[in-house]
Amino acid sequence: MKSYGQFCPVAKAAEVFCERWTPLILRELACGATRFAELQRGIPLASPTILARRLKQLEAEGVIERHRSTSGRSWTYHLTRAGEEFAPIVEALGVWGQRWTRRRLTEQEMDLGLLLWELESTVKPEAFGDGLTVVELEVCDQPEHKRWFWFRNIDGHCELCLKKPDDEIDLYFSSTLSDLIYLWRGDIAIVKAIDTGRLRVHGNVKPSRAVAQWFGLCPLAHIQPQQSQMV
Repeated sequence: MKSYGQFCPVAKAAEVFCERWTPLILRELACGATRFAELQRGIPLASPTILARRLKQLEAEGVIERHRSTSGRSWTYHLTRAGEEFAPIVEALGVWGQRWTRRRLTEQEMDLGLLLWELESTVKPEAFGDGLTVVELEVCDQPEHKRWFWFRNIDGHCELCLKKPDDEIDLYFSSTLSDLIYLWRGDIAIVKAIDTGRLRVHGNVKPSRAVAQWFGLCPLAHIQPQQSQMV
């Protein structure tokens, strides 16, 4: 970590917090990720080498701690008391970003892997009631090999599937990657997206109502932007 060369506590805290990828690591840990693979899913552009280095730095600073997994073959990562005090700072950054930086997405910001991870984490499988409900997602502007995904909802849990399951599909929905991100971010209302054709839905259950109840939004979607969303 590079030093600011100051004894000021803001400078000292920034030396720990402001390293690239560190705020995102803290975000993922605060949201419940514990395994290295889970951190990679939430921060796909950070190489394994960089991610491992940042985790070691945070452990050395007393921000996180490692525990042996139950299998004994890997590690899990957890915030310490010092790390937990960063959680409201991370949330405040998110609130500021949601309020002041919402704009039309650039190509490099449209991360399909991150969106799928966020959807799996935020959807509400209990919206379908008891039993198994399978939702098929078509990201219609993507190439064939990363165009179709499935979500198995059962007993209050949701599992993202990269291969089509053998189960019957109950609900189909299709949209572009950018519009799916805008929906998750709260820039477009689901009912409006369906009415305008930006989200196409059909299936065995009441489509628009089911998707509106099931589709998870960003936890900060309620924060209103101060600038035009341009979407």
